[in-house]
Amino acid sequence: MRVALGLEYDGRSFEGWQTQPSGQTVQDYLEAAVVQFTGEKVKAVCAGRTDANVHATGQVIHLDTEADRKEISWVRGLNSYLPTECAVRWAKVVPDEFHARFSACSRTYEYWIVNEPVRSPILAGRTGWVFRPLNEKNMEAAGQFLVGEHDFSSFRAAGCQSKTPVKNIEYLHVSRLGRFVKIRVKANAFLYHMVRNIVGCLVYVGTGARSVDWMGEVLEAKSRQAAAPTFYPTGLYLTGVGYPEIFDLPQHGASPFPG
Repeated sequence: MRVALGLEYDGRSFEGWQTQPSGQTVQDYLEAAVVQFTGEKVKAVCAGRTDANVHATGQVIHLDTEADRKEISWVRGLNSYLPTECAVRWAKVVPDEFHARFSACSRTYEYWIVNEPVRSPILAGRTGWVFRPLNEKNMEAAGQFLVGEHDFSSFRAAGCQSKTPVKNIEYLHVSRLGRFVKIRVKANAFLYHMVRNIVGCLVYVGTGARSVDWMGEVLEAKSRQAAAPTFYPTGLYLTGVGYPEIFDLPQHGASPFPG
């Protein structure tokens, strides 16, 4: 039997998603919780591998099991063994052809920046921080160069395992909510560090260090050297994974902040 799970976690507490010898990753803790709950050793497969300090409200995983449990039992049972920084939000039995990664048709990320002169200790590790004033309207305008199907080599980190740098961004929106600047982007898939590299460029535009049109030049260059440095991981959230309607799965997790 194949079961899909929706996960929410605070990335500050983990060394990313993928299993490590230290045993301190989300995958490690989840698989250990399954052993305690069912007595089975399983391999959990996720929709999007998040790095250390990257968060999720809408991560989706699947696992294969012989355990016959009600869907709500998967939620309550696993959560009783998971650390407080990670929780299963929902569970659903899915067909064997479902795959958390390869069945996904979209991913949605949000990046949250605190934009004020002094850093916030309360929000440290939960947001990025820019002390210079940001012009969110210019950031929004610059982001529209990236919407559509493009070669995103300029935003591709070394070590990326994707077979192609061509991805399709459905939308990219930038908005201000008081002291927060929110960046929301949805695409069919993302390259390694692609969102954080885009955010780094948007911050350059927002501070006035680069023009709005510069974003188009970066895209056309198809070179990582043309873009801004990779921005901090701490403000990044995987908030949704889209699947074909036939699987009848929740499409989005909650936004980490109101608005």
